[in-house]
Amino acid sequence: MGATAGAVWGRAEQQDFRSRVRGTLLGAAVGDALGAPVDGLGLAEIREEYGAEGLLDLGLGHGRRGAVSHLTQLTLFSVDGLIRAQVRRDTGAWHPPTDLHRAYRRWAATQRDWGPDERRKDDGWLAREEWLYARRDPTRALLLGLGDDTMGTLDTPKNPGETGPEAAARSAPFGLLVGWEPQLVVQLAVECAAQTHGHPVAYLSAGAYAVIVHALACGESLDGAVQRALALLAPRPGHEPVSEGLQHALGAVRQGMPTPARVEELIGDGTAAGLVSAAVYCALVGEDVRQGLCLAVNHDGPSAAAAALTGGLLGALHGETALPPAWLAELEGRPTLLELADDFAMEMTQGPALHGPAGASPGWLARYPRA
Repeated sequence: MGATAGAVWGRAEQQDFRSRVRGTLLGAAVGDALGAPVDGLGLAEIREEYGAEGLLDLGLGHGRRGAVSHLTQLTLFSVDGLIRAQVRRDTGAWHPPTDLHRAYRRWAATQRDWGPDERRKDDGWLAREEWLYARRDPTRALLLGLGDDTMGTLDTPKNPGETGPEAAARSAPFGLLVGWEPQLVVQLAVECAAQTHGHPVAYLSAGAYAVIVHALACGESLDGAVQRALALLAPRPGHEPVSEGLQHALGAVRQGMPTPARVEELIGDGTAAGLVSAAVYCALVGEDVRQGLCLAVNHDGPSAAAAALTGGLLGALHGETALPPAWLAELEGRPTLLELADDFAMEMTQGPALHGPAGASPGWLARYPRA
């Protein structure tokens, strides 16, 4: 597993990249928060609760407005793992899937422990964020997949029958590795997805989603990003449900005004392939971020995953300033999200100045230990 050599970043490029990193993480989180209160409800139930147009604003979920689910928690640990992989590269230990597995195991510990007081110093700063210890309905596949030290791989995946969207929904950060070749982004996302979701539909959906985000973060259009994902999926065994779903999403754009029925048709039986396809559709047809996210939550399918995936795409495409400010103002954990996003952007653009041949920043290594 490797990456292209880091390029010299101009100031404008750094600012654009940071805006897209922030947009991706905040967009995914705000989509998750929008969908969480109606996750598991049918469209009729949503309309009964929120009116004929459905849910159009943040609702009460997990005891407050703007609360996020386990999907956002795991996305944050994906970012943490990627930063620590870069830092550990200086030691000659370069195997990002292992670093991501360690990060996901740190998340799993938050679901068992009461709080961060007993965490080891080398767990880094994110594992000491108290709000992340809230248990937000993690799926059985996640808890089983990360329940012991054994790391699932493509040869011996965890939960080989699991087709759900949770691995795809934590995979946007892989797409923010803009210095990497697209096929390496796909490979990393696929390998990390197999740690909890071992069915090809699940792990190839994660790879497809990550490389779509990657193309968006590099300035491509969403349509072009999907075409790139289709080309990279084609050689991989078992890609057909994922590829067909993406092609279906592109075709649905030309079928008139968007409707909940069209979103439900794309979601199908709720596999990762269906949720990623629906997210692509919602991001393509929404007149703005707000409309795209509302379309992603008002249907009979899994609302939090659909909207989290949609928000990640829209944030990568448009940057943070396109996100609804009133929703961001109430978003749980926003200071942590912003801090982690900015750390990621700094690591990816200026890593050698933080831990390189010329010396290392003690503060940075305390935040992201090499251990």
